Amino acid sequence: MDRLSEITFRLPATAESRAFLDGLGLLLADVPYAARKADRLTLTPPRPGDARPITTFALADVPAPEVALDTGQVIRVVRGPGADAVTLPGRVELPELGRRLAGHVRRVDHTGVNLPVGTSVEQWDDLVGAVAAASAMYRYPTGEQWPFVLPASPAELDDDVRDFVVGREPRFELVFEQRLTQTSWQIALWTDLTRAELELLFPEPEGLTFPGLEEIFRVVPVRHPWPDLGIRFDLCYRGEGGGPSDWETGEWLVTEGGRIR
Repeated sequence: MDRLSEITFRLPATAESRAFLDGLGLLLADVPYAARKADRLTLTPPRPGDARPITTFALADVPAPEVALDTGQVIRVVRGPGADAVTLPGRVELPELGRRLAGHVRRVDHTGVNLPVGTSVEQWDDLVGAVAAASAMYRYPTGEQWPFVLPASPAELDDDVRDFVVGREPRFELVFEQRLTQTSWQIALWTDLTRAELELLFPEPEGLTFPGLEEIFRVVPVRHPWPDLGIRFDLCYRGEGGGPSDWETGEWLVTEGGRIR
């Protein structure tokens, strides 16, 4: 089978995009597997050593931002219909986000794309089916349409993920979001800050939480040059347990969610 080896968040080759890439590079400066080279920022899963896909942010000859999978799928920015749908306005510039979080970002949990209202069930099923056929993709255990790709080795792609370790990241999430008016990108970061500390750093309306996920991360939408795209950072709180959680290792997704084949 074709293996999903790279997911690329493509940005138009403009000065504004280069500045955004610079800001993202500074934000992820302390992440050991984030490597900046020219007009590309690459996130390579540290464990297992041959895990794929890698995730990149890169300048490209495109008219608008898009997410391209090297198996042929392209997720373009669209604005959906619906007066009742919502957007998440960015109030923080990316350089300011990086300034406040300097020294506190440890890892990248996942990147993701939220497909907005107007996406048909058929389009969603086709996309998930194509991605699942080329990767280790798992259902979200509580039933929401939030499937995740876990970086996996060739042997795991053929069989299944059975080694639960920290470092199988960044994973990649697709979200069937029927409340948003526009395509949205999400980047979830592990920090060494508590919930209280992140609430002080990003008080409302700069920061917010989602119902049911208040105890996990704080959401900070950022300003950027592309009006039809939403970009948000989900800042995960410092873990208080004695070891990694079954979310961090991927075990919860694998054992409770199950593989999509």
